[in-house]
Amino acid sequence: MRLYLRILNYARPLGSRGVVYLLLVFGATVFGVINLTALIPLLQVLFESETTTVLQEAPDSAWNLNYLVWLFNSQINDLMILQGKTKAVLFICTFIFVAVFLANIFRYASQIILAKVRIKVIRRLREASFDAMIDLDMSYFTDQRKGDLISRFTTDMQEVEQSVVASLKVIIREPVLILGYLVALFMISPELTMYALLLVPITGFIVSLVARRIRKWALKSQESVGRMGHVMEESISGLRTIKGFGAEAFVRNRFRKEVTGYAKESFEIARKSNLASPISEVIGTGVLCILLILGGNMVLGDNATLSASQFIGFLIIFSQTLIPVKSISVAVSQINRGLAAGERVFQIMDTPRKIQDPKSPKVFNGLENGISFEKVSFKYDRETVLHGIDLEIKKGKSIALVGRSGSGKSTIADLVCRFHDPKEGRVMVDGKDLKTIAVKDWRDQLAVVSQQPVLFHDTIANNIAFGTEEATQQAIEESAKQAMAHDFIMSLPNGYQTIIGDMGNKLSGGERQRITIARAILKNPAVLILDEPTSSLDGKSEQELQESLRKVIKGRTSVIIAHKLSIAKLADEIIFIDKGMIIGRGTHEDLILNSIPYQQLTELQSF
Repeated sequence: MRLYLRILNYARPLGSRGVVYLLLVFGATVFGVINLTALIPLLQVLFESETTTVLQEAPDSAWNLNYLVWLFNSQINDLMILQGKTKAVLFICTFIFVAVFLANIFRYASQIILAKVRIKVIRRLREASFDAMIDLDMSYFTDQRKGDLISRFTTDMQEVEQSVVASLKVIIREPVLILGYLVALFMISPELTMYALLLVPITGFIVSLVARRIRKWALKSQESVGRMGHVMEESISGLRTIKGFGAEAFVRNRFRKEVTGYAKESFEIARKSNLASPISEVIGTGVLCILLILGGNMVLGDNATLSASQFIGFLIIFSQTLIPVKSISVAVSQINRGLAAGERVFQIMDTPRKIQDPKSPKVFNGLENGISFEKVSFKYDRETVLHGIDLEIKKGKSIALVGRSGSGKSTIADLVCRFHDPKEGRVMVDGKDLKTIAVKDWRDQLAVVSQQPVLFHDTIANNIAFGTEEATQQAIEESAKQAMAHDFIMSLPNGYQTIIGDMGNKLSGGERQRITIARAILKNPAVLILDEPTSSLDGKSEQELQESLRKVIKGRTSVIIAHKLSIAKLADEIIFIDKGMIIGRGTHEDLILNSIPYQQLTELQSF
């Protein structure tokens, strides 16, 4: 129940919209019941031989339903006496048409309001989920499948959307409709209605037993959809590798395994959820048969308490009562599937954030002195990757982190970006612990060029301007020139307006990297992080870009992760790291003289 209320909370504030919806549902119910009850006098006029009907005495009070019924019957009686049965039939049919017309007007208007509420809930839920996902720590995504995350925003959201519609019907529309029909039934025959009320709850109890297991299977089904999405996403991303290794059969079997699992779980859901409708229909028909026997005795007995037309009208109205009852039974299964999907969506929102803003962040208007590491240690799960690092990066100076793969270079850069927090020690900015500065204030000062270029399915201009909202075309082109990208961009059919495809797959690796470097130059950050910036470039392109990088980092606080010493030489200081510890620091010439491991690395790269 708490989860369901949490979903509906995204519809707030309903305000007058909720009141209007309730009034519209009430209006649709009233006119829907009226058009059915009008069938009773129509049957009397058509099939009873008397020219007039025997009217009961007028009720004492005009403020009740019995008076309205008496008034309607009186009007029909007068028409039959003065103008004959044909005019009475015409009057009743006109009355029924108007009632049906008004009932559908009210019903349509209520559905429009319901659609607005549904759209509002799902829009807000999607936005809140996406905001939560964007705020998650980087470590979260190392443990999660991308396909599964995507399925939570697509398939799961669709299930939640259906459950919102179903739940609002179950809570408001269907109960009001059932109540309206029950009022009409009581007015026709209180005794027969009481029999019906004793029998109908059996349907609800049996349906509830079926619905209990649906949520469990629905959760398994949604997880299976996530796994399928993950296999598909990996297959599309790695299609070149799959074809290159001739692994099509392996990938097909992997996907078929997930599809088979999903089909099995979907069948279990269908097997159980589809039971609700036939069970309610069979039981409803059984109840109807019992009412036929009981009502038949009331009509055909020696002391008849019910006329034939009244009994037929009662059966018609009762049969309509079964429709909302059946709808409720179907809706219960939809709600349970939606709750299972909502549970997966809220898992994203409820994931605790390790990287959080301080309650009272310190004022930070820009880097003034520099960044320093004080006895910083860090580990991923059980593996320690940094051991007591002491490091200072003065404002306007650049350092290059050099060492073998897995030595901790990228972790140091991630700590500077505050993608993680140290397990021990502190990262200081201008003498303040980085944890005391608002995350956004700090990252506004940063720009990152990753080893794998991250581009979007958009124009080159928009990719360069990403994160810099008010960038002019002139500034974009100037940044591209500094990144040695302008010439190849202008050779493309649409220049800066060329769509570069998913992840920039229409460009070469070197061209993609130059676009990301141009993006960093355009932002003009106080701190620049370069993670293997030339890893995707050939020798000639790397040499061309080196001079550009030299200009970019000059006078700018920069951290360069470098395997190639040719790039490391651009920095003011080289930090040589091995097994999470700094084993050497200084210029290239200093390390050549004083560090045997660095000498070996230099000789290896020269060879």
